[in-house]
Amino acid sequence: MVPMMERYVLRYFLAVIDAGNFSKAAEQCNVSQPTLSAGIAKLEKSLGQPLFLRSNRRVELTQSGARLAPLARRIEAEFTQAEREVSETQTVTTLRLGILATTPPRWAEDFIRAMAVAAPDERVELIEGRERDLLDRLARGRIDVALTMLRDNQTRFEAQPVLTEGYALALSRRHRLADRATVAPEELIGETMLVRRQCEALPETSRFFTARGIRPFFAARTADESRAIAYVRSGLGITVMPECFTDPGMTRPLLEGFTLTRRIGLLFADHVPPRSLREPVRLLSDAIAGDARA
Repeated sequence: MVPMMERYVLRYFLAVIDAGNFSKAAEQCNVSQPTLSAGIAKLEKSLGQPLFLRSNRRVELTQSGARLAPLARRIEAEFTQAEREVSETQTVTTLRLGILATTPPRWAEDFIRAMAVAAPDERVELIEGRERDLLDRLARGRIDVALTMLRDNQTRFEAQPVLTEGYALALSRRHRLADRATVAPEELIGETMLVRRQCEALPETSRFFTARGIRPFFAARTADESRAIAYVRSGLGITVMPECFTDPGMTRPLLEGFTLTRRIGLLFADHVPPRSLREPVRLLSDAIAGDARA
């Protein structure tokens, strides 16, 4: 790093990344846009590399900017930590946690309740998103940790497994097959189904049914898991969901031959060492494990 790099220009740099443009970043930093632009220019000059690709519509990071982002996050985090340790005034910190949209809301609810007791001075900001969106936010340093899918080919971020689970049918308790532990695919011919748009297993599920000659009528397509459960509960249709989704108004028989599983865990951004999040990680893991045992 360049020795004369000043903290305020790094803050300007991070603000542009978080805000998405220079004008909003200037408001966030409580400075004028020319002042912020001059700071960014000073940083680019000191590094000898452009950090942003500017257009009328948006601002994007260059390759140099993308390399600097996690380092800048780490430097700012270390500055903040140093200030907190030497200050007599207690500082409230914020944990930015990305949550995979296809996880049950109760996981986040139980985690927030546990944090309120165990770490009342730690603020939590929850950012929901799809798997790809969360990975992008991690890479840009816009979240600290993500509760998401763990893939075998993912080596970019440090990972901590939490849960491995399969998929099962979701049926209304009034459905003709509701009392079954397992259901054969051919028993679903003629059934009305629902599409969970954000489901990471949607392609595999579609191929599974198509290969067995099942081409159902789809009564609804939704990206909202709570709405999907409500549709199942009402009897509008059936669907396939991860086993973690439960509701008193529906049953979860296994679908014979559908053996797909998913691994859920935590991915850590480069600027946040996992050890610094030891307590939140423990609380979140406990909330998920406790729910699985219930």
